[in-house]
Amino acid sequence: MFNRFFGRKGEAPDSALPAIRNITLGRTVMLDTLAWRRFGDALRFPLDRDTLIITAQGLVELSDGGFVHRFYTDDDMMFQAVSNDREGQDVTDITVFAPWDSAYPGGRSDRDAWLRRLRAPSFTAEGLPEYRRLWFGDEAAEQAPVTFWEDVHDDRDGVPDRRIFQTCMLFARDLPGDGRELLLALEMEPQGGDVSFEIMLGVPLELGEFKA
Repeated sequence: MFNRFFGRKGEAPDSALPAIRNITLGRTVMLDTLAWRRFGDALRFPLDRDTLIITAQGLVELSDGGFVHRFYTDDDMMFQAVSNDREGQDVTDITVFAPWDSAYPGGRSDRDAWLRRLRAPSFTAEGLPEYRRLWFGDEAAEQAPVTFWEDVHDDRDGVPDRRIFQTCMLFARDLPGDGRELLLALEMEPQGGDVSFEIMLGVPLELGEFKA
């Protein structure tokens, strides 16, 4: 799904990219699968392994001054860290996402319909239960989605290889006990490329549930 956006090239020996908790392009991330497997069949999150090999890295600078660091595998898994600084020394949130569905819009009407889904207080898709809007809360009948540019790197020189404009909203549903499953719905518009709609499912991670 994301490979058409995140091209692959050989790695440079030195890195100008930040390493977040020792994670950066070219590293391997080990996950504690009990972080999600403990929820059993209640979970739709499809990741079935404990190792992620990072082959692309993205960086988002948010309008409020925060940063989103994204680390991608060749099969479109996404390890995401949110921090208060570009170097990722003050991390506030860790999530691992897996792709669920991808589609191309047929025209402007499809994009308008997708935007209405992103603005709604809940989100549903084929094969999935209902997820409630997590960002901004779900009290409002409509909420404008979040937009940003992501700089994507497939080597370590620190120069972005491509930029992708994204319009997205985060939804969630509670799991038995204290669990939560996330749904990230996005419209992705790479510079010079085609728009697509993406759905990813994710689970939050504690700092002790991964290492690199």
